[in-house]
Amino acid sequence: MQVKICGITNASDARAAAEAGADAIGLVFFPGSKRAVTPEQAAAICEALPPLVTVTALFVNAEAGDVEAVLRSVPVNLLQWHGAETPEFCEQWDLPYIRAVTAEAALSLEDVMVRYPKARGFLIDAVADGQFGGTGHTFDWNVIPSPCSRPIILAGGLNPANVADAVIRVRPAAVDVSTGVERGPGIKDPAKIRQFIRAARAAAEVSTS
Repeated sequence: MQVKICGITNASDARAAAEAGADAIGLVFFPGSKRAVTPEQAAAICEALPPLVTVTALFVNAEAGDVEAVLRSVPVNLLQWHGAETPEFCEQWDLPYIRAVTAEAALSLEDVMVRYPKARGFLIDAVADGQFGGTGHTFDWNVIPSPCSRPIILAGGLNPANVADAVIRVRPAAVDVSTGVERGPGIKDPAKIRQFIRAARAAAEVSTS
């Protein structure tokens, strides 16, 4: 079970995520987010990471020039698209990417998967109050088709208390958390990160045994 800690805003939280065993961190480059970082802040955060933690850059309907500015400054390993980006837009930087899908759009998830054949995975998330991720809201996991033909990353309102149930019920390839491991907007709680990762992986072992 892979785990991504999203909405990292400082080096201390990046270190805490890595030390807890996170596979990836998420850096938000959407100005409308409470967890948005600049390329300069993101570069400093990445300096605190060990070499094998995946750095994910999250964008929402960004201009190509803004994406290029991030990629010039930040050692990004994976792109995450949350807006209306076309497959051609997502693929032009020759980096692996994941495509975010709203819970409502998950009702036609297989159609979305066909449109984005090169996506490494599809992140299913709740959208609320004009925010693209990091809302702290869950959704009805039953909208996700089972089985899925491509890897699913489950997000949306996950926390240490509910992630085990989510993993057992949905059986995603990975889980993604932001608000659920925070003590305040953009400020992570190291203890909650550890609890979340332990719970997710323990549940994955049970569901595959």
